[in-house]
Amino acid sequence: MKFSEEFGTASYRIRGYEPGRITVNQEVLETNVVVTLDTLVRDWPALSVEQLTPQDLAVLTEFEPEVILLGTGERQTFPDLGLLRDVIKQGIGVEVMDTAAACRTFNILMAEGRRVAAGLLVR
Repeated sequence: MKFSEEFGTASYRIRGYEPGRITVNQEVLETNVVVTLDTLVRDWPALSVEQLTPQDLAVLTEFEPEVILLGTGERQTFPDLGLLRDVIKQGIGVEVMDTAAACRTFNILMAEGRRVAAGLLVR
């Protein structure tokens, strides 16, 4: 799936997603990533949704987003609710969805000027 709209002044835009790869700006990435308006964390150490750790989520909360999008690969899979509870207690919203939906939602929220951080699992 390719995206083509241009949004505001963001440094990073998600241009496309297919299982196993995400295109951010012109760079094709085949690793799990974190994307914010002005930051790209390549090789996000999260292994899978089932193995998500507090440290994996801490990478996302460092950016002080108002909402975190968690892209869980080809299918929507919910992580342990205890992990999400800790993030929500910080006043940060969390949306869990498949990675394609998370990519589309990231672009929309970013275009609205929202402080969003997306943790994207490629598979």
